[in-house]
Amino acid sequence: MQMTIGRCGPVCFSCSAPPSKSYTHRALIIAALADGQSDIIGQLDADDTRMTARALMQLGVRLDWCRENIHVQGTGGHLKAPAEEINIQDSGTSMRLLTGVSLLADGPVVLTGSARMQERPLGPLIDTLNNAGAKITSLKNPGCPPVRIDGAFPAGDLYVDGSISSQFISSLLIAAPYADNDVHIHLTGDPVSLPYILMTIDSMRAFGAEVFVEGDEKEPVFTVSSQKRYKPQTYGIEGDFSSSSYWFALAAICGGSATISGLNPLSAQGDRRLLEILVNMGCTITEKQESIILSRDPGVLLKGIEVNMADCPDIVQTVCMVAAVSSSPSRITGVHHLRMKESDRIWAIANGLTTLGGRVETEEDAIVIYPAPLHGGIIHPENDHRTAMSFAVLGCFIGDVTILDAGCVTKSYPGFWEELRRIWQNAVLC
Repeated sequence: MQMTIGRCGPVCFSCSAPPSKSYTHRALIIAALADGQSDIIGQLDADDTRMTARALMQLGVRLDWCRENIHVQGTGGHLKAPAEEINIQDSGTSMRLLTGVSLLADGPVVLTGSARMQERPLGPLIDTLNNAGAKITSLKNPGCPPVRIDGAFPAGDLYVDGSISSQFISSLLIAAPYADNDVHIHLTGDPVSLPYILMTIDSMRAFGAEVFVEGDEKEPVFTVSSQKRYKPQTYGIEGDFSSSSYWFALAAICGGSATISGLNPLSAQGDRRLLEILVNMGCTITEKQESIILSRDPGVLLKGIEVNMADCPDIVQTVCMVAAVSSSPSRITGVHHLRMKESDRIWAIANGLTTLGGRVETEEDAIVIYPAPLHGGIIHPENDHRTAMSFAVLGCFIGDVTILDAGCVTKSYPGFWEELRRIWQNAVLC
């Protein structure tokens, strides 16, 4: 499947934010560990979240996925070890969050995935758990899936390197209420994506867990009580700032306005920081009770920006597309961990923009984008949904941009192309 994007002028549109992928993953797993039936309302139905649901069912969880909600019969923290391996395919969130949780099963669990998944790092999480008494073995590449997980979830002090992925910490946090005693999670290294950890804690507390946060941002300590385990809940999924970023960026790049409903302005999601970044680049934000409006007068030039995005990696590509049409250079730092996502996203940004005539420089932890005349071209996202969606938005400004393997967006946003087609067809001068 491929999509060719035509150029459109100023836009003026409204749409609803898709449900949060991150919150759907977390709610599914936490509800599976609660003691009783939970109802998850308004979930994201995408490849990744379905992967987590299928994995939980293999671990003995009864789950009924309906159109508007999911009924989850929790296990009280007692999972069943499946006879066959669990294939996570391309869902890194599923792999990492379920690694810690699999220690709650009554026997060994093998987690595997796609060829790319078998290259993605899991070592810091494996090392943390093994140093505390677990028995986790990489079956192919050292420190990567597939992994065989055995033993019990440890209590006490756990030390984990947080410089590669916040999901290592979230994996420990989610399983921690079922340790024999309280768990104290210490972060080492320079932690990235801290807002995702706060989202995990937010989800845990909603289901009755008790989590304390001590220390500072560089050396936080998370204490999880073993006396407060998850209770079944009716839990609504809020809108996703990550997926909504493409619509805000579309209005920023093409000019006009985007009105997005279903977003929580006070959300723990780190990607809501996009709004602040786009304001600094020349856009205007208006918050109403039910929606957030981003606008840019087509006569106002976008400005480049210097910004550290270590805490919001999923919107780096989106911001880079806006930077590519700005009137001055942009320098985006804190991005080293993007090399270990679904693809090497630093390479993907540089290669894609260069293909379209852009001028980009990359460093170990930075991307620098300079103003340059852009033209059409072909983008191969290498099975990375965020690459496909971000370059599609830029294509609406350039025109004649073809996205190969366009179906990869079903990983997080199955309705993306339909929504983009609707917006493009109805683009009007505001």
